[in-house]
Amino acid sequence: MIPAATLALLLAAGPGAHADPPAIGAAGDSCTTVPAMPAIIRDYHLQTLAARTANRPYPRAPAEAAKAYSAWQRSLRDTDFAGQCRYREANRLLGERPEVVFFGDSITEAWPDVSPGFFPARWINRGIAGQTTAQMIGRFRADVIDLHPASVHILAGINDIAGATGPATLDQIAGNIASMAELARLHGIRVVLGTLLPAGAWQGDDHADRAAAVAALNDWLRRYAAAQGITLIDYHPALVAAGDGMAADLSADGIHPNARGYTVMERTARAALP
Repeated sequence: MIPAATLALLLAAGPGAHADPPAIGAAGDSCTTVPAMPAIIRDYHLQTLAARTANRPYPRAPAEAAKAYSAWQRSLRDTDFAGQCRYREANRLLGERPEVVFFGDSITEAWPDVSPGFFPARWINRGIAGQTTAQMIGRFRADVIDLHPASVHILAGINDIAGATGPATLDQIAGNIASMAELARLHGIRVVLGTLLPAGAWQGDDHADRAAAVAALNDWLRRYAAAQGITLIDYHPALVAAGDGMAADLSADGIHPNARGYTVMERTARAALP
């Protein structure tokens, strides 16, 4: 962790003190090898978004969709582990400086699709479904720092707990989140951290071990934010039901909020965001 005295000096110097690194150039474009989302996954994804927007249960997934999704995710990790290609063109075309970058995984990615009214023009989304904090660090410069936002909203860690890119200890997850927060602050970007949403159940099955991990990481987030003077949005208590899962009327699968769930999140977040 960066010494407090060093951090204070850099923050006092402001974002202008941190010049962007010089470009190196490349022999080729690695993004051309990144596989597109297969049609079967895209179609089912659109169906689930529609269900979440209407606060309905998920439709039944085609049997071959899960197999296709796993293969696609493996290919994405092999060709673009951090996901830097995902928003490259959108970042290039971005006009004015964002006010807030929402940075995270599927919960962040789907938010403006399920609840578009919450997002004014200068609040931009840089969520990628399935990502862990290890992947997010790899694209933090491209999708946050280089956009020079006033604030970044970071909501991450549940995919690490689920082992999406391999085993990860809670200390490793916390370290990755702290690193992102420190990088943002070094560049004059205000940090807003969100606690992980309830995850004690998944499609009707209890996951007490994940619920315990979520509780431990959320406890760390609260203590870290208080110690560092970082804004914290405590989503978990607003969404949790008995058994450490998400309230049934707020989610179709126990993990991902529906429109009602995002409305609860928005009420919780509104006072902390500009």
